[in-house]
Amino acid sequence: MEAAARRRQQPGAAGAQPGASFLQGRHSSIKADEADHTAPFHLDLWFYFTLQNWVLDFGRPIAMLIERSPRTLPRSVIYVSIIIFIMGASIHLVGDSVNHRLLFSGYQHHLSVRENPIIKNLKPETLIDSFELLYYYDEYLGHSMWYIPFFLILVMYFSGCFTASKAQSVMPRPALLLVAPSGLYYWYLVTEGQIFILFIFTFFAMLALVLHQKRRRLFLDSNGLFLFYSFALTLLLVTFWVAWLWNDPVLRKKYPGVIYVPEPWAFYTLHVSSEL
Repeated sequence: MEAAARRRQQPGAAGAQPGASFLQGRHSSIKADEADHTAPFHLDLWFYFTLQNWVLDFGRPIAMLIERSPRTLPRSVIYVSIIIFIMGASIHLVGDSVNHRLLFSGYQHHLSVRENPIIKNLKPETLIDSFELLYYYDEYLGHSMWYIPFFLILVMYFSGCFTASKAQSVMPRPALLLVAPSGLYYWYLVTEGQIFILFIFTFFAMLALVLHQKRRRLFLDSNGLFLFYSFALTLLLVTFWVAWLWNDPVLRKKYPGVIYVPEPWAFYTLHVSSEL
């Protein structure tokens, strides 16, 4: 009877071994059933995602991206990311509101806070420190708390966009048409938000994930290709943008250091608004 029981258990045990070697926990990179199931290209998701980003500003439709994720994202990570995201957006909106008021008063975005004509003569001088603190909260703390959760969720979404069928690794024509406005928007985020380092690390993480899954004979599906090509186009646009303004002496002074990525608004106040 014991031998018969062992014979009855052997098929189940043998069948479990391949799954055990392939799955390394709940949050493994790609599950077998997820790899076999190829999601269609979410035209409505990416169209409204791009449109709402442009019209309503960055990150408003983030919940729609989470709901359409091919993988079940960890709830704790989602909740923490959304909380930090909202806090960062709130800090940014407050700082941006003050910044736009200053622009109407003659604030020149291509100059540092202390070098601006309407700021440098303020009395007492401690007021200048207050404006520099506001600039820090807006451009550094607010942007970091805003963008890091967003790109983290994008990477988690991207990690589920793989298929075992190479024939499914193609983009439909509507997706190709959306790559340009999507890549252009991410270019604006990277340049105006001054988050090139965060962006390039995100892109390299996506590239590393693609190479890793390729060794396992898994390929990007249409949604993954759309996101990857959008980021590749963004990197190309940022490269052209930096090369074009590489020798600008004023912007070079505003953005010193190795990472030189001028903001579009700084370019506008320096070269465009002065000629209007």
